[in-house]
Amino acid sequence: MHYIPNILFAILLVIGITFFVKNVKKIIRNIKLGKPLDRSDHKAERWKMMARVALGQGKMVRRPFPGILHIIVYAGFIIINIEVLEIVIDGLFGTHRVFSFAGSLYDLLIGSFEILAFLVLLSVIIFWIRRVIIKIPRFWNKEMTRWPKNDALNILYFEMVLMSLFLLMNAADANLQVLHFGHYIKAGSFPISQFIAPWLPSNPESLQVIERAAWWLHIVGIFIFLNYLYYSKHLHILSAFPNTFYADLNPKGELDNLASVTQEVKMMLDPNADPFAMPEPGTEEEMPDKFGASDVMDLNWVQLMNAYTCTECGRCTSVCPANQTGKELSPRAIMMKTRDRLEEVGKNIDKNGSFIEDGKQLLNDYITPEELWACTTCNACVQECPVLIDPVSIIIDMRRYLVMEQSAAPTELNMMMTNIENNGAPWQYNQQDRLNWKDE
Repeated sequence: MHYIPNILFAILLVIGITFFVKNVKKIIRNIKLGKPLDRSDHKAERWKMMARVALGQGKMVRRPFPGILHIIVYAGFIIINIEVLEIVIDGLFGTHRVFSFAGSLYDLLIGSFEILAFLVLLSVIIFWIRRVIIKIPRFWNKEMTRWPKNDALNILYFEMVLMSLFLLMNAADANLQVLHFGHYIKAGSFPISQFIAPWLPSNPESLQVIERAAWWLHIVGIFIFLNYLYYSKHLHILSAFPNTFYADLNPKGELDNLASVTQEVKMMLDPNADPFAMPEPGTEEEMPDKFGASDVMDLNWVQLMNAYTCTECGRCTSVCPANQTGKELSPRAIMMKTRDRLEEVGKNIDKNGSFIEDGKQLLNDYITPEELWACTTCNACVQECPVLIDPVSIIIDMRRYLVMEQSAAPTELNMMMTNIENNGAPWQYNQQDRLNWKDE
């Protein structure tokens, strides 16, 4: 009977980690549905970028107030969870505060954790007020429907409960230490929970029930939170690191050359090339099935990882000139819709073993041409994103499909391309008249 709690904890630990690993494998599989892209260059620069942006939260403080609050919550998530290691060891082996042998260092750590937990709790409450009471506009755009809105609030509630349980557990533990009850040895410093302790019962048995209940609820909550990440925008807690590492290091606005177009031009310039010859599968000459992108499988794997990393913070949309002038485009919505379609494709694969055509695609069923053509390609959204997501690259690839596969460019753009083809300039002037302006 003495070992039953340890056995239950071990079962809980295995279940929690198993589901987490299973979900992570699904995400990796879905990302690999994207086209290959080599981002192995400039490794030193990439490591620095990841350290500065993902680990150091370098771009969050562009907006100082929410940025500092986010750093507090982020630090709390990383540092306070060091104590989870102690909880896991205690849960598996039936010990209590197994690291207390560190003496004054342990007291310093627990005291620091408590102060940080209080600051996290305070920061989360402020975040809640900004979303629910003040209603900052970027949190209430039309794409922030029921689930995205509730998802953000769910995480705030999770963090409130976890931090409160941590402080309650320590408060009960501190009282039990004073009473020299059972195995509750004198260990730890409690600068915050000491103010909670006087409000708890004086009966040691009741205190032990409170301490054990808070301990179990805290660790169960952590396991639930860990597996909730798969369904939540807060997956960026993990994916921000590879996302910033593999970010595009080229100057913003620099477009890549489509390999398919390059290959076709080379073939046109080769007098010995047979335009009707079918390329051998697997060779460099093999042509892709389409230009640009109409569905998630046409995007590259970094773009799909971008979709999973989107924090839905809305900073991109708040600086988008198209969105500010009332157009349909929202860079945040582009990433959310890409992720939604990718999840739909993933569920299709889960059900059928491989993807079975479902009559849908990212273009039109999720993202409309109106949204795509509203983009000015100013890259303000890319500049503003705190985790280096690039919605413009997805927009450009889908525009390429519209133009090169469907000839579905807006009338104004078709006129411009026709003028360039015929006159060598965007304007409808004869080439001989192009310099007339200098005589006026």
